Amino acid sequence: MGFQTDAIHAGQQPDPTTGAVMMPIYQTSTYAMEELGKHKGYDYGRTINPTRVALEKNIAALEQGKHGLAFASGLAATTAVSMLLSAGDHVIVTNNVYGGTFRYFDKVMKRYGLTFSWVDTSDLAQVRAAVTPATKMIFVETPTNPMLNLTDLDGIAAIGKEHNLITVCDNTFMSPYFQRPLEFGIDLVLHSTTKYINGHSDVIGGIVVTRSDDLHTKLRFLQNAVGGVPGPMDCFFILRATKTLALRMRQHEIGAREVAKFLASHPKVQKVYYPGLPTHPHHGLAKKQMSGFGGMVSAELGSLEAGKRFARSVKLFALAESLGGVESLLCHPVSMTHGSVPMEERLKFGLTDGLVRFSVGCEDVEDIIADIKQALDKV
Repeated sequence: MGFQTDAIHAGQQPDPTTGAVMMPIYQTSTYAMEELGKHKGYDYGRTINPTRVALEKNIAALEQGKHGLAFASGLAATTAVSMLLSAGDHVIVTNNVYGGTFRYFDKVMKRYGLTFSWVDTSDLAQVRAAVTPATKMIFVETPTNPMLNLTDLDGIAAIGKEHNLITVCDNTFMSPYFQRPLEFGIDLVLHSTTKYINGHSDVIGGIVVTRSDDLHTKLRFLQNAVGGVPGPMDCFFILRATKTLALRMRQHEIGAREVAKFLASHPKVQKVYYPGLPTHPHHGLAKKQMSGFGGMVSAELGSLEAGKRFARSVKLFALAESLGGVESLLCHPVSMTHGSVPMEERLKFGLTDGLVRFSVGCEDVEDIIADIKQALDKV
């Protein structure tokens, strides 16, 4: 089936009892057994829930995967993936990952004996050089948050297979509409479903999708044993939202392309980061492994004061954490999403005090650009 058809139908069928077209919200913590040791496939709500199962099947289909596992947040999904490892294992990580991922790996998992190498994974030579006998996983984010650097997924999958490593891709920025890492040989694809997949800024969630039966079995055990699962209401909202994912992503990209072009032509903007611009260093790779360029744009305004003044001046954009909603959001990563990343680390990949990140929404493009223009006039 095509993407839009799967988005609307995969994992769902009319309710067998009533014929309801929408997947019901199974708001229950437990299920009645027919007799000891005999139930209808459902025993306890942390372990399994029909609404959650439908969501997992739906997003697995969109990612062209075999198994989906839903979690209470993107970081809960990252936690489950990291628990595939043991003390003493080494992980290669994209140096410009989401700040919450950096914080979790650096401040939490190091305490449990994992070690990490923060690498510019857009350079496969650096990835190869970072592999050690203790390496067990490569964790990449592409495009990165917020610098929008790309990593060659074919290349990462090849390195993973050569060294028998688990390869993971955080695909939050692109959504499965624009990029499907499993098709390039990546083992696990991860999302904060809070972002584009839900797209309405009203749910926190995460998901992991894989084609591997072995990894699925291990992750399913961890999902139940650790218990970081989403509630059925959250699953229902996300499942409803995937039905319009293709429509929303197309509109996000239309707006982001125009915003990137406008910013690139503005004298007060020093640099624009957007894979859809021919000037982007990874533009060719973007065209190869993505079917579109997404709705995220970052821009360098030159100083902390310029960034602050711009942030104070926008009206249509909300200055807020998160991204991927239908409403346009503005972020100052240094003081918001990436506040936990030390200055010396963030400056290595270009994250300065003057960088702002746009999550371009689905409003009329003319209104979005007008708001950016009037705010730049005040910088």
